[in-house]
Amino acid sequence: MLENTPSASADALRAALSEFATGVTIVTTTQADGTPVGLTVNSFNAVSLTPPLVLWSLDKSSRTIDAFTANDCFAVHILAADQEALAMRFASREQDRFAGLDTIAGMGGAPLIPGALACLQCRVHQQIEAGDHIIFIGWVSTVTTAANATTQPALGYHRRRFLTL
Repeated sequence: MLENTPSASADALRAALSEFATGVTIVTTTQADGTPVGLTVNSFNAVSLTPPLVLWSLDKSSRTIDAFTANDCFAVHILAADQEALAMRFASREQDRFAGLDTIAGMGGAPLIPGALACLQCRVHQQIEAGDHIIFIGWVSTVTTAANATTQPALGYHRRRFLTL
């Protein structure tokens, strides 16, 4: 059993975690009225191949939290290196992040964004409260990969900067 020890500061933890290179995704869903919702996420990870489970987390104070906790479906878009502008758009405070995008409705109405290396359409398997975040575990129902996914580099994030993986 671990003994109680002083907690690391949020700033120290953020600085340490910035040393870990991650992939970049956009996760989408809809509000109850059908309005599309999406944001850039780098907390994405595989959980299990059998059954097919993935996870990502969202700060409880996010303005999109209600849409994601209320909807039973979401889509994860794994971004290509040439989609940095799209990642920035979905990371911004811009109100209509979908303006001008030619999306189609996926499972549960989740908007599917064209051009991603891969898109995983998921049903919510579990939501877990953990500190100031909610962890979403999704059961992957549909996987779509781009024709050039094996040759197109992925978009990464390291030390608070985008990079090509």
